[in-house]
Amino acid sequence: MRPDLHLHSRKPQSGKPKESGEQRPGLAVRKTAARLLSAIIDAHTSLDGLTDAAGGHPQYRALDVRDRALVRAVLTTALRFRVTIEKLIERELDRPLPGNAHALSHILHVAAAQILFLDIPDSAAVDLAVSHAKGDPRTARFGGLVNGVLRALARSKDKALPEMLAATEDAPDWFRERLVAAYGEENAAAILAAHRVEAPTDFTVRADPEKWARRIGGIVLPTGTVRVERLAAPVPELPGYGDGAWWVQDAAASLPARLLGDVSGARVADLCAAPGGKTAQLVSAGARVTAVDISSSRLKRLAVNLGRLGLEAQIVTADLMKYEPARPFDAVLLDAPCSSTGTVRRHPDVPWTKTPADIEKLAEVQFRLLGRAVELVRPGGRVVFSNCSLDPAEGEVLLERFLAGTEGVRLDPIRLGEAAGIDPFITARGTLRTTPAELDLGTPALSGMDGFFAARLFRLP
Repeated sequence: MRPDLHLHSRKPQSGKPKESGEQRPGLAVRKTAARLLSAIIDAHTSLDGLTDAAGGHPQYRALDVRDRALVRAVLTTALRFRVTIEKLIERELDRPLPGNAHALSHILHVAAAQILFLDIPDSAAVDLAVSHAKGDPRTARFGGLVNGVLRALARSKDKALPEMLAATEDAPDWFRERLVAAYGEENAAAILAAHRVEAPTDFTVRADPEKWARRIGGIVLPTGTVRVERLAAPVPELPGYGDGAWWVQDAAASLPARLLGDVSGARVADLCAAPGGKTAQLVSAGARVTAVDISSSRLKRLAVNLGRLGLEAQIVTADLMKYEPARPFDAVLLDAPCSSTGTVRRHPDVPWTKTPADIEKLAEVQFRLLGRAVELVRPGGRVVFSNCSLDPAEGEVLLERFLAGTEGVRLDPIRLGEAAGIDPFITARGTLRTTPAELDLGTPALSGMDGFFAARLFRLP
C-alpha cells in the first residue's frame, strides 16, 4: 500500500459530510476556485486573465455574476493569506501532503480561506470540500483527511489564526528576500503587512475633488486623489460615472503624469498607454496626446474610457520599438510593462505568478523601451519613466545603468514642492518611490498606495 494513503489529521474526525453531487449548490463555485487556484500556483497564470469576463477560464465564465464574485473573493483571500493558510493546514497533519498532491492542496486552501477569513458557514465549507474531494479521482481517497483537517481548523481558528498571523508573513521566500534587500527588515515587514489588507478605491477627478469626495463617500488625499474605503455601489453606478467626472486610478499611478509639468498645448506621447488613466490626465491638462500601445484590444478599452470621459487623443497601435512618428514629441511618458510587484494589495497573485527571472527579463525590456522613449522626444524635451514595481532592478538600478550608458540625456531631478502631496515620496536622488506601507491615514484599510517608481529625464539640446 502506498504510504500517502495513511495520511490523516491529528484531530479526530467529527460530523458526517453530505454525499457528493454535481448539482449541489455551491459546489461548482468551489470546483472553479480550486481549478483557477491550480492555474495560478502551478502554471503561473494571472488571476485577472483567468477571471476576465470575455476571455477568462471557461469554467469561470459559465458561472453567474454572483458566483463569479464569490470565486474571486475566495481566490484573492487564499492568495493574500497563502502562507498562513499553508501553516495552519500543516499543523493538522501528521506528515506533509505528498509532493504531487496539488489538487488536494488546492481543495484544502479554497475551503480554509472560507473557514478562516470569509463569512461562509464552516459546515458548508467543510461539506462542499469533502464532496469535491470525493468526486475527483485524484483526491477521492482523501475525503476523510479533508473532513478532519477542515473541521479541526474550524474548531481552533479563534485562537490559532491570530497566533499564526503574528508569526508569519504571507509571501514566497524569494519575494520577501528581495524586499528585505531593497528596503530593510522593518520596511519590508510593513510592506508585507499592508499586502494583507484589501486596497481602497482611488479616483482621479477632473475638477473639485472635495465635491466628489462628498458625493461618493470618500476623502481627498494630499495628492488630490479621492479615496473611498468601501464603495457604496459598483463603480458604474456611482454618481459622476456617466458624466465622465472621474476615473478609477490609484493615487501612486496618478503621480508620474504630473512630473511632466505644464503640458498645456504640448505634443505628448503616452507610451504603453492602455488602459488610459495617464492619457486622461494628460488630455485633461491640455496636452495633445498620442496614446501608443502594442495591444489593439487594450487600446479599445482605452478608447471606451476616453469616450466616457469626453476626452480625445490620437490612438496608435504599434510596437514601440518600431514606431516612427512624423516628428519628435515635446514630452514623453513611458509607464513601462513590469512585474507589477507594487500592486500586490490589488493583485495578490503577483508574488505567486512571478519569479526573479521574470523581473530580470522585464527589466531588460524596460531598458530598451526607455532608450526608444528618449529617441522619440525632441532635444530639450522631458521623458518620465515609471512602473508599478517595488523591485530596484526595474527602477533605481535600471535608471543608473541607463544614465551611465546613454549619451545626450541626464536626470532631471524631481524637486520638493513641484506638485501637491508628492514631497514624502521624493528620494535624495530626485526620483520618486512609493510603497504600500506609506501614506498612513490612521487605519490600514484606508492607508497605503501602490508601489511605484518614477524618474524624469531631460534630452540635451
